[in-house]
Amino acid sequence: MSLPPWLVALGVTLLMQTVASFMGQCLPVVAPLLTAGAGVAPERIGDLSSLVSFGTMLFLAFGSAFLARLGPVRTLQCGVLLAAAALLLAILGYWPALLLAALLLGVGYGPTPPAGSRILAATAPPGHRTLIFSIKQAGAPLGGALAGLLLAPVAAAFGYPLALALAIGAGVLSVALIAPFRAGLDAERDHTRPIHPRALASRHNLLAPLRALRTSRLLISITVLSVSFSIVQGTLFSLSVTYLARYGLSLQQAGLAYACMQGAGVVARIVLGWLADRTGRPAVNLTVQAYVAGGLMIAYAMLPAAAGFATITTVATLVGFVGASWNGIYLAEVARLSPPELVADATSGSTLLTFAGYVAGPVLFALAVPRYGWSEPFVAVGVQMLVMAALQTVVLWRLGGEAVSSAPG
Repeated sequence: MSLPPWLVALGVTLLMQTVASFMGQCLPVVAPLLTAGAGVAPERIGDLSSLVSFGTMLFLAFGSAFLARLGPVRTLQCGVLLAAAALLLAILGYWPALLLAALLLGVGYGPTPPAGSRILAATAPPGHRTLIFSIKQAGAPLGGALAGLLLAPVAAAFGYPLALALAIGAGVLSVALIAPFRAGLDAERDHTRPIHPRALASRHNLLAPLRALRTSRLLISITVLSVSFSIVQGTLFSLSVTYLARYGLSLQQAGLAYACMQGAGVVARIVLGWLADRTGRPAVNLTVQAYVAGGLMIAYAMLPAAAGFATITTVATLVGFVGASWNGIYLAEVARLSPPELVADATSGSTLLTFAGYVAGPVLFALAVPRYGWSEPFVAVGVQMLVMAALQTVVLWRLGGEAVSSAPG
């Protein structure tokens, strides 16, 4: 018996989202060993995380043509193989090599959001669209949780090169596993779309993702809120292992707390995606979530020096539940608010701006730590989330019915 098309699409996109995230979170998970081996300050891991995000932005800015020409599945495969090559470079351990590896790792992750949205937008049943997008996006924290659970102990026991080698193997295996589904899911690719340098750098190609955002006022507003969320998630995921180690946790304990943070995001993406479909007001749900995330981020920043492992892990889990579970609802809204033929471009444009938050958050945090310490920058991240939630509340009040996606199911 053949599987429904939406289930095949979900399986492929969920697998690749999980693997891409698993590979992308390698550097933060082994950060204490990586920075020590390279002879740089621990907070410099924020520079690597920002370069990963900048690399993703490069693909989102230039990569629409590759997605159209190669098809979403082939583009996902190429991205993961590039990420594998980046991790091979990172194994060298030299700081310049790590900087280049981080950039390439981000470029390799870049196809994941637009390719996944293009596949799911064409197959997901409308009444369950947000849930399906959220299940796919649950692969992001799932990959991070697996990185914390598997790679941190391996790195602590055998060194980070072996941990990175395991991630490379996972990437190559995933590319092989989705190969049988490529023909069906890439059937609508444009064989004539040019991908030479002049076409990639053309004004039309560069502006197409941003032009697609002008189709809806709420689409622009949701994108701005997602930038704020990305600052929260970017700082949490890139700096938490190093931050928690300052409380006296071993690398294994910090990795476990990090895995709980990511695991909470897995559960939350599915639960909150289901809830958004039931209420029919995903934009409203996302705004309420922003208020809670901002408050919990401040609590995370204010953990007392004497906090035990159980307390630290509990707070990390809670902040992960709300701070790392917005992506599926957001991407489903982008797909809903965009004309069908512009879903990939709108997703690229919106995600491009969102990744600016992933770049700026860790960089600014790393710059602030030497002067203000670790707590104050985390407080600032939480405060900006609260401010953006308040602004989004005003926008929703003015737009009214545009924020309603469907009748509750």
